[in-house]
Parts: sequence; structure tokens; C-alpha cells
Amino acid sequence: MADKNKDNEPKSSKKDNAYSVKERLFSSGLTFTLLSIIVGFLVGAVVLLIAGFNPIDAYRIMIEGIFSRTKYLSYTIIYATPLIITGLSVTFAFRTGLFNIGAEGQFIIGSLVAGLIGHFLELPLVLHVLVIIIGAAIAAGLWGGIAGFLKAKFGVHEVIATIMLNWIALYFNNYIIMQPFFRRPESETSKEVLDSASITILEKWKYTDVGREWLSSHPYIKDFLSAPANLGVVFAIILAIIVWYILNKTTLGYELRAVGYNKLAAEYGGIKVKKSIITSMMISGALAGLAGAIQVMGVTKSVIVLPLMEGYGFDGMAVSLIAGNMAIGNIFSGLLFGALKYGGPKIQPPLGAPSEVVNIMIGTIVFFIAIPKLFKMMINIKNKKRGEK
Repeated sequence: MADKNKDNEPKSSKKDNAYSVKERLFSSGLTFTLLSIIVGFLVGAVVLLIAGFNPIDAYRIMIEGIFSRTKYLSYTIIYATPLIITGLSVTFAFRTGLFNIGAEGQFIIGSLVAGLIGHFLELPLVLHVLVIIIGAAIAAGLWGGIAGFLKAKFGVHEVIATIMLNWIALYFNNYIIMQPFFRRPESETSKEVLDSASITILEKWKYTDVGREWLSSHPYIKDFLSAPANLGVVFAIILAIIVWYILNKTTLGYELRAVGYNKLAAEYGGIKVKKSIITSMMISGALAGLAGAIQVMGVTKSVIVLPLMEGYGFDGMAVSLIAGNMAIGNIFSGLLFGALKYGGPKIQPPLGAPSEVVNIMIGTIVFFIAIPKLFKMMINIKNKKRGEK
């Protein structure tokens, strides 16, 4: 009997280990994110079928519109870059117990300051870019800090404060652009930043005789650079690493997260709660401002009068949710978002299919990520039924 029990023990432990691994797999945030993405694509397919279009053809066109040329990949990265950084802004606030819905306004402030410094300040190439980055981060950080101060000092909820600050930023942006010293004549656009403020890759060289000759013998690189490819994605990756390091490896990150988890416990532990709230909103605002500055230096070269919000900050919230509020995850969720934003509208010309299906897909993905308990409940019911059998 003893020998039989010994023979059974390894089998039982293996079964338990296999079950625990499976349980961990199905309860992980990554699994729920992947499931939500799949559900989003399925819902998009159903919408296309209802509208009378073949979803396989639509998705094939979308995929080809992203991966079939290096130019398309370049545009996907360009679309994704500001979303990665605004996603990091929202992630930082989320991880420290705050809801920064004001990334949109902070993005606008960062863009405006980048446009001003980029046009009026004459500096050498690298130094000019660094000064713009610092200036935009400080300005947007202070803008975000206003909401943090109002919450810490007067208890004003950051959602209310940042919504109001978004509109103030938009109209302030429009006012400054329309001033004669900054406005481009007979337009609603600012004057362009100087060449020394540009981060576009080989922007001038590719139009020289030497550049054209070299690129003609390297068609894939030529195609990639035909889009305004820039160093923004490099900044985005560096910022993701910095945010991850601050949140997980520094005393500052520990204190900010502690305040987010439990203010009373953090205060009892000697952490200055009010200071932490303001600091967190300032860092979050600075990140969103950097997204705006990088967009100006790398893509638009100027700022425009905005009739409505552009949506970079609001999309950043969705990017952060898809990333599970993880800093590095924003890189991948931002690229997914950028791919859908760029490739999605391409289904309209050949098929006549509504490009709005992409927004439905994104909304579905965010919806299911926001309610992971639904998946967990379904898995628990399934496990319970198996246990009864």
C-alpha cells in the first residue's frame, strides 16, 4: 500500500501543478487583454457582416495597409508615438491613485510651448531639441500640477479640474496662435519651427543629390523615409523605461504608489500626501506635454487653431487600459492603437466599408478590459462545473 501511495503522489502533484499553472494563466492580466483584443476583432467582424461587407476582406486590406510597405510601417509608428507617451502619462497617474483625464490639455500646452521655443529661439540642433523638451515638460508639468494642487489643497477632484483645464488649454492655444507675432499670415496656423528644432530623420539630406542617389539603391529605406519618420519613437521607448524605473525602483515611486493605495496609511508612515499628489500630477502632465512637443518637432512642425480636442490624451487613456497600466505595456498597446488608427480607414475606399468600425473595435476592447471580472466570473463558473463533475 505504501508503495502504491508513493506512486500516486507524483501524479497528484503534477496534476495540481498543471492546474495551478492553468489557473494563473487564465487569471493573468495579459490573458484578459488578449481575450479582449480578440473579442474586439470579432465584434468588428459582426458589425461588418451586418453592414453587408466581408470581414475577411476588410481585415486583409487593413493588414496589407499596415505591413505591405515600409512606408505604411513608418506611418504606423508615427501614429503610435504620441499615443504611447500620453498612455504613459495616464499610466503614471493611475498607478499613483489619480485619474488624469487632462492629458489632452497637457498635450496642447506641450505642443504650444514647443512651437514657440522652436520658432523664436535660435540654438544648435541637439541643444535646441533638448531645450524644447525641457521647456514643454516644465510647462505641461505645471499645468498638470494645477489640478494636483487643487486636489491636495481644496479637495477638488482631479477629473473635474482636468476637464476644465483641457478647455482652458485649447482656447489659450488658439488665442496665442492668432497673435500677429506667431500667426502665419492669412491662416490659422503658427509659424513653423526652425530646422534646428526638427527630429525628423534625414529631413534635408534625403532631398539632396547624394541622398536621392543613395536612396534609389535602397528602395525599402527610401519608402520608409518617404513618410515623416522621426526619432519620436526612440523618445517614447526611453520614457517608458524611465517611468517603469521610477514607479518600481525608486523611493519616489514607492511613496507615490503608497499614497495611491492608501492615503491614511501613507501619511501614518511619514509620507507627505499632499506633496505626493501634486508631484504625481506634475510628472503625469510633463509626460503628456512631451508627447505634444515630440509631435510638433517630428511631424507637424507647427501648431494650429483647434476647433475641438484632437484626442491624443483621451486615446492615451485607452492605450493605458489596454496596457494594464504597465509602463512597458504602453509601447505595445500604443503600436496596436497606431496600427488600427492608420490601417483602419483603408477599408473604406476599396470596399466602401465604414471606417468607424475601427472605433467600435477599440471601444469593445477597452470595454472588456475595463470589466475583467466578467471573464473571471465565467472562468470560475466553468471551474466550478468541472469540480462538480
